[in-house]
Amino acid sequence: MNARRVLAAGAIFALAMPAFAADHAEAPGTQADPAGDIADYYAWASDGTIKAALTYNALLAPGDASVYDGDVLYTMHFDVDGDAVSDHDIHFRFGMNSAGNWGVQAMGFPGAGAAVQGPVEAVIPAPGGMLFAGLRDDPFFFDLTGFTNTVTYGTLFDGSALYFDSTRDDLAGTNVMSIVVEFDAVSLLGADTDFQTWATSSRI
Repeated sequence: MNARRVLAAGAIFALAMPAFAADHAEAPGTQADPAGDIADYYAWASDGTIKAALTYNALLAPGDASVYDGDVLYTMHFDVDGDAVSDHDIHFRFGMNSAGNWGVQAMGFPGAGAAVQGPVEAVIPAPGGMLFAGLRDDPFFFDLTGFTNTVTYGTLFDGSALYFDSTRDDLAGTNVMSIVVEFDAVSLLGADTDFQTWATSSRI
């Protein structure tokens, strides 16, 4: 199983607190399996709902086709009692119908009594929110030049563009595959207000 943990389980997130992590095809193993390579995982809560977005297969150029693989299982894990063990998992799979059209299925969607499923590249209504899977502009910001120079020269910032520059985004203009959910927070947390979350992918 090729599993990637993209958020440290030791971090506890309050309902209004975002958390970020990134991996854009850095390792040889992930480069060899882009459909299974989680790039980022974002999770936050607002207005009584939890939103989470898992991205994979990063660095797609404009015009590149969407990437779906029916043999990869993507999972969002949620720990609601602080023991770093998942209490609830949402599993996502892609599949193709007889007409050659891709669809997505979510098992364990909070508040849903059955699987939530529908076509890719479309917002699928779900209890308390929605499910979306498809191609999107990569929201992650990364200044590769600044990072490389900082590692090379050991200086974080000296006021010059040699190091980190907030106007220089090396991921600008690239696309990434995304799985996005929104659901009622109470359907997952009950009366609790804190949770831990991370995401994995596995080839099965």
